[in-house]
Amino acid sequence: MNELHGDTICALATPPGVAGLAVIRVSGPNAVAVCSSCFTSAVALSQAPSHTIRVGWWMAGTTRIDEVTCTLFLAPNSYTGEDVVEIGCHGGVFVVNQIIASLVDWGVRPALPGEFTRRAFVNHKLDLTQVEAVADIIHSQSVPGAQTAARQLAGGFTAQLSDLRYQLLSAAGLLEVELDFSEEGYEFVSREAFAKAVIKGLSVVSNLLDSARAAEVLRSGFQVAIAGYPNAGKSSLFNALLGRDRAIVSPVAGTTRDYIQEQLVIDGCTVHLVDTAGLRDTADTIEMQGIRITRSQIEQSNLVLVVNDASAGFAHSMGLCAELEDKFPGHKVVTVQNKMDLLNMDLGQWDSLVPAGHVAVSSLHPEGVSALRGILSEAVSASYDGVMDALVNARQAALLQTIKTTLESTLRSLQHNIPADLIAIDVRSAVRVIGEITGETWNPDVLDQVFSRFCIGK
Repeated sequence: MNELHGDTICALATPPGVAGLAVIRVSGPNAVAVCSSCFTSAVALSQAPSHTIRVGWWMAGTTRIDEVTCTLFLAPNSYTGEDVVEIGCHGGVFVVNQIIASLVDWGVRPALPGEFTRRAFVNHKLDLTQVEAVADIIHSQSVPGAQTAARQLAGGFTAQLSDLRYQLLSAAGLLEVELDFSEEGYEFVSREAFAKAVIKGLSVVSNLLDSARAAEVLRSGFQVAIAGYPNAGKSSLFNALLGRDRAIVSPVAGTTRDYIQEQLVIDGCTVHLVDTAGLRDTADTIEMQGIRITRSQIEQSNLVLVVNDASAGFAHSMGLCAELEDKFPGHKVVTVQNKMDLLNMDLGQWDSLVPAGHVAVSSLHPEGVSALRGILSEAVSASYDGVMDALVNARQAALLQTIKTTLESTLRSLQHNIPADLIAIDVRSAVRVIGEITGETWNPDVLDQVFSRFCIGK
């Protein structure tokens, strides 16, 4: 893609289809002139000041297309940093298509996915962490995730990185000045003070890295796998949590051969609930495939609910729990004692009967299911505890790990009195990588990867 952006582009910025309103965005050097040619109003669009709205008719030649609004944003005070016109028309496929067709007739090019935001980046309206925040706001599957992405868009992440960059650059500069006065024995920066600054930087970077997994929950949702032996009541519990019949329930063992996934929202976060095939030794090739898929779903999950048939004994699934904890270290596994109603005991006694840390439920009793939802709520909240102003993604995490490794090397060099010029090289290397995170230094391949998540019109 030509990063100079000499042409004018347009795209529908709202979801396609029938709606009350639609917005078509036009950006580039000819945006105002082209729109003025198609738009008639009491005051010509070309004479209107920036950040004003005009009402009039959109014309295709002598044909009226729709009564629209045109909102004007003149460069550099626009989203893209270019002249921008946003056309608000009535929602509808044919109206939108006619307006876009008339723009194309005047030489405006249909925008590529994410091209408006890409221009904002190239024109220094946003840095790369803010660009990625835009995508996270659009795709976020949780209220906390959207709020965190908004803070990142406002510059929270950038501020942390800028402060770290400033501290490192200041120290590196003083180290390099020392080289010019090495014979005089001057020390422009205390090694002890420098070590403290590096340790502080390592703390910032480590905290950001630690939040990467939590950020993925806020970005993509929290996955819960419902696992267990056949006929433990997994599908019944799945339906009870959803509040509707989604999975087939049958007394025949091995009914669920493939996984079923549905979504529910708990405390503002999307929870991907996965009902899986029962785990057991079997010679049935189809059931074996289902079990392989089950283990794959468990591996991808943030939480595993092992459903046990309480009527078969509270310890019936303990071996399976131990196996899953051993095979998937780091995964939180919670044992759910299901079918408690079959024990013929009062609901109030259930919690006192089951082993500590287990959850007593019955898909037939709303109270028990409500308690399990409470456990899910706690797990979801704990999964993103500590995430502040950044949704660290895989690209950023890889670069942060490089910075961490470099700063650890710097700290070792300070402890072993390595010459200042060699320490300065490490520090400058860390600063360069910070620039890669923010987009101060970039290449087209990196941008293509970042903008592959964007839709057309953004």
